[in-house]
Amino acid sequence: MAHPAFCGVARQHLGELIEELAPRWEARCESARHERRRGARRRQAGAGPKYELVFTDRLLATLVHLRTGLTHEALGVIYEVGSSTIGRAISEIRPLLAERGFAIPNRLGLRLHTLEDVFAYAAAENITLRIDGTETQVRRPNTATASGVTINVACR
Repeated sequence: MAHPAFCGVARQHLGELIEELAPRWEARCESARHERRRGARRRQAGAGPKYELVFTDRLLATLVHLRTGLTHEALGVIYEVGSSTIGRAISEIRPLLAERGFAIPNRLGLRLHTLEDVFAYAAAENITLRIDGTETQVRRPNTATASGVTINVACR
Protein backbone atom coordinates (compact mmCIF):
# COMPACT_ATOMS: atom_id res chain seq x y z
CA MET A 1 0.00 0.00 0.00
CA ALA A 2 3.04 2.27 0.33
CA HIS A 3 3.45 2.42 -3.45
CA PRO A 4 2.75 5.95 -4.73
CA ALA A 5 0.11 4.55 -7.10
CA PHE A 6 -2.00 3.61 -4.07
CA CYS A 7 -1.25 6.27 -1.47
CA GLY A 8 -0.29 9.15 -3.78
CA VAL A 9 2.86 9.98 -1.83
CA ALA A 10 6.49 9.34 -2.81
CA ARG A 11 8.28 6.93 -0.49
CA GLN A 12 10.70 9.59 0.81
CA HIS A 13 7.86 11.98 1.54
CA LEU A 14 5.89 9.17 3.19
CA GLY A 15 8.81 8.53 5.56
CA GLU A 16 8.95 12.23 6.43
CA LEU A 17 5.19 12.29 6.96
CA ILE A 18 5.40 9.30 9.31
CA GLU A 19 8.22 10.93 11.30
CA GLU A 20 6.23 14.16 11.58
CA LEU A 21 2.81 12.74 12.45
CA ALA A 22 3.62 9.66 14.58
CA PRO A 23 4.57 11.64 17.72
CA ARG A 24 1.40 13.75 17.41
CA TRP A 25 -0.75 10.63 17.05
CA GLU A 26 0.91 8.97 20.05
CA ALA A 27 0.44 12.14 22.12
CA ARG A 28 -3.26 12.23 21.21
CA CYS A 29 -3.68 8.56 22.10
CA GLU A 30 -1.91 9.02 25.44
CA SER A 31 -4.01 12.10 26.21
CA ALA A 32 -7.21 10.17 25.49
CA ARG A 33 -6.03 7.26 27.65
CA HIS A 34 -5.16 9.69 30.45
CA GLU A 35 -8.68 11.15 30.30
CA ARG A 36 -10.31 7.70 30.30
CA ARG A 37 -8.21 6.61 33.29
CA ARG A 38 -8.77 9.96 35.01
CA GLY A 39 -5.14 10.06 35.94
CA ALA A 40 -1.72 8.57 35.48
CA ARG A 41 -0.90 5.15 34.07
CA ARG A 42 -1.62 2.25 36.43
CA ARG A 43 0.33 -0.43 34.56
CA GLN A 44 3.76 -0.49 33.01
CA ALA A 45 4.23 0.90 29.51
CA GLY A 46 3.48 -1.82 26.96
CA ALA A 47 0.95 -3.64 29.13
CA GLY A 48 -2.60 -4.12 27.93
CA PRO A 49 -4.06 -4.78 24.48
CA LYS A 50 -2.05 -3.98 21.38
CA TYR A 51 -3.23 -1.97 18.41
CA GLU A 52 -4.37 -4.10 15.48
CA LEU A 53 -2.84 -1.55 13.12
CA VAL A 54 0.44 0.24 13.79
CA PHE A 55 0.61 3.96 13.01
CA THR A 56 2.18 3.45 9.58
CA ASP A 57 -0.63 1.14 8.50
CA ARG A 58 -3.22 3.58 9.86
CA LEU A 59 -1.66 6.39 7.85
CA LEU A 60 -1.42 4.28 4.70
CA ALA A 61 -5.01 3.05 4.99
CA THR A 62 -6.16 6.66 5.37
CA LEU A 63 -4.12 7.92 2.41
CA VAL A 64 -5.31 5.03 0.20
CA HIS A 65 -8.93 5.63 1.24
CA LEU A 66 -8.66 9.36 0.51
CA ARG A 67 -6.90 8.83 -2.82
CA THR A 68 -8.86 5.90 -4.22
CA GLY A 69 -12.14 5.88 -2.30
CA LEU A 70 -11.54 2.23 -1.40
CA THR A 71 -14.15 1.19 1.15
CA HIS A 72 -13.42 0.43 4.80
CA GLU A 73 -14.47 -3.15 4.18
CA ALA A 74 -12.00 -3.59 1.28
CA LEU A 75 -9.18 -2.02 3.30
CA GLY A 76 -10.09 -4.31 6.19
CA VAL A 77 -9.64 -7.33 3.91
CA ILE A 78 -6.24 -6.05 2.79
CA TYR A 79 -5.04 -5.41 6.36
CA GLU A 80 -6.87 -8.45 7.80
CA VAL A 81 -8.88 -6.40 10.31
CA GLY A 82 -12.52 -5.42 10.61
CA SER A 83 -14.01 -2.49 8.74
CA SER A 84 -14.68 -0.73 12.06
CA THR A 85 -10.94 -0.86 12.83
CA ILE A 86 -10.26 0.83 9.50
CA GLY A 87 -12.97 3.39 10.22
CA ARG A 88 -11.44 4.23 13.61
CA ALA A 89 -7.97 4.47 12.07
CA ILE A 90 -9.18 6.87 9.38
CA SER A 91 -11.09 8.99 11.90
CA GLU A 92 -7.90 9.28 14.00
CA ILE A 93 -5.55 10.14 11.13
CA ARG A 94 -7.69 12.54 9.07
CA PRO A 95 -7.58 15.32 11.70
CA LEU A 96 -3.79 15.03 11.86
CA LEU A 97 -3.55 15.43 8.09
CA ALA A 98 -6.02 18.33 8.14
CA GLU A 99 -4.10 20.17 10.87
CA ARG A 100 -0.91 19.73 8.87
CA GLY A 101 -2.50 21.18 5.77
CA PHE A 102 -1.49 20.54 2.18
CA ALA A 103 1.84 21.80 0.89
CA ILE A 104 2.12 23.62 -2.42
CA PRO A 105 4.99 22.46 -4.67
CA ASN A 106 7.77 25.04 -5.04
CA ARG A 107 6.16 27.30 -2.40
CA LEU A 108 7.96 26.54 0.87
CA GLY A 109 5.96 27.35 3.95
CA LEU A 110 2.63 27.68 2.15
CA ARG A 111 0.01 25.19 3.31
CA LEU A 112 -3.68 25.05 2.51
CA HIS A 113 -5.86 24.04 5.47
CA THR A 114 -9.42 24.61 4.28
CA LEU A 115 -11.41 24.51 1.07
CA GLU A 116 -11.56 28.30 1.23
CA ASP A 117 -7.74 28.34 1.23
CA VAL A 118 -7.76 26.18 -1.92
CA PHE A 119 -10.20 28.52 -3.70
CA ALA A 120 -8.28 31.64 -2.63
CA TYR A 121 -4.97 30.15 -3.78
CA ALA A 122 -6.49 29.09 -7.12
CA ALA A 123 -7.93 32.57 -7.69
CA ALA A 124 -4.64 34.27 -6.81
CA GLU A 125 -2.63 31.97 -9.10
CA ASN A 126 -5.21 31.93 -11.92
CA ILE A 127 -5.70 28.16 -11.59
CA THR A 128 -8.86 26.50 -12.89
CA LEU A 129 -10.44 24.04 -10.44
CA ARG A 130 -12.67 21.12 -11.39
CA ILE A 131 -15.05 19.81 -8.77
CA ASP A 132 -16.16 16.21 -9.14
CA GLY A 133 -19.32 15.64 -7.12
CA THR A 134 -19.86 11.90 -7.04
CA GLU A 135 -22.86 10.48 -5.21
CA THR A 136 -21.98 7.59 -2.94
CA GLN A 137 -24.09 5.32 -0.77
CA VAL A 138 -23.88 6.13 2.94
CA ARG A 139 -24.72 3.51 5.57
CA ARG A 140 -27.52 4.71 7.84
CA PRO A 141 -29.76 3.09 10.48
CA ASN A 142 -32.76 1.19 9.07
CA THR A 143 -35.14 4.06 9.87
CA ALA A 144 -33.50 6.41 7.37
CA THR A 145 -31.70 5.97 4.09
CA ALA A 146 -29.73 8.65 2.33
CA SER A 147 -26.78 9.22 0.09
CA GLY A 148 -23.81 11.50 0.55
CA VAL A 149 -21.80 13.53 -1.88
CA THR A 150 -18.03 13.27 -2.17
CA ILE A 151 -16.24 16.31 -3.54
CA ASN A 152 -12.82 15.88 -5.11
CA VAL A 153 -10.95 19.01 -6.19
CA ALA A 154 -8.41 18.67 -8.97
CA CYS A 155 -6.19 21.39 -10.44
CA ARG A 156 -5.40 21.78 -14.12
